[in-house]
Amino acid sequence: MHHHATVLITAPPAALLRGLRQRRPDLAVAPLDEGVAEVAASGPTWCFVDWLLPDRSGLEMVRTLREARATRDSHITMVLESAEPEDKRRALRAGADDYLVGPLNAERLLERLATYEAKPGAPTAPRQRLSHGELVLDLMAHQVRYQGRLLTLRPNELRLLAYFVQHPDQVFSRAALIERIGKDDEVSDERTVDVWVGRLRRALVAQGAPDPLRTVRSAGYVLDSLPEAN
Repeated sequence: MHHHATVLITAPPAALLRGLRQRRPDLAVAPLDEGVAEVAASGPTWCFVDWLLPDRSGLEMVRTLREARATRDSHITMVLESAEPEDKRRALRAGADDYLVGPLNAERLLERLATYEAKPGAPTAPRQRLSHGELVLDLMAHQVRYQGRLLTLRPNELRLLAYFVQHPDQVFSRAALIERIGKDDEVSDERTVDVWVGRLRRALVAQGAPDPLRTVRSAGYVLDSLPEAN
């Protein structure tokens, strides 16, 4: 069977693996261990990393995943032991895309995947190609190009940029962005949005692309439409 996505989980219980394979046989599900560099995935890769691991911290594992060629562009969810705001911020700073409070089970994991997976035919489904000046987003290929050059953006950064490009000249509060780009109620600290935006801005500027976002004090963020060429 062709697997369109790979799910990697640190120290998964056998019941969790069994439940995922029964409910979603289209997923390639495997334990996430020290051999991350050997992972070969033909589609999107999702990593679920426990806060504490037998021989290292989950934060260290997240950093390793971001450095490994096979997983650096994967979507990483940190599975926290508590809802402490500082733990959430540390997870994002380490390179996680999002987080949830454990324990993890098949139902919660699949709910998180469903939050991001495309829903064909849905009336709110985004266009597959978007552009803002010389920035071109290919949502099907999960790619962003600037002046034809491929840029490296993490999944969260790509979703955030796509949302702003789809809604130019609209100021979005931090709460609205948490709600509208696929996060759930467990993301309650609005400063998380500042981490997302800062990460997106740094990724674009570091690769020679302009920062298209404008901060509106006490209100949120906006992407201004470009003036029409004469």
